[in-house]
Formats: sequence, C-alpha cells, structure tokens
Amino acid sequence: MEDAGIATVPVATHEFRTAAGAQASLLGRPGFPVVFVMHPIQDQTQAEIEAKADAAIAEIVTHLIAS
Repeated sequence: MEDAGIATVPVATHEFRTAAGAQASLLGRPGFPVVFVMHPIQDQTQAEIEAKADAAIAEIVTHLIAS
C-alpha cells in the first residue's frame, strides 16, 4: 500500500517486535514504523482490545500523518 502512495502503519503485539523488524528489512524498508500493543490479543475481551486500541491510536495517527 505504501508503494501505491497509501500511508500505512502495521500494528502488532510486542511479542512480534523482532519478526516485524526482520520482515521490514527483508522487504527493503528497515526502520519502517510499527505500532506495538501489549500481548496477547486472541483471548482478550472486546473491552480489553478496545483499551489497547485506545492506547495506540495516537501513535498510529502520528505515523500516518508523518508519512
């Protein structure tokens, strides 16, 4: 999407920090901004997931408008 001019910000849990960095490097985008939220996600209630999203939204928007 970035190549098409559409600003993107991947979101992942902290558990995938190393993998996200490696993948970005392999795709020719070392240092690509990723927003990390606390792990886990899959067993969280909707309220817990919404809290994680609320905590991350400012950082996501900051990366999007900086693109």
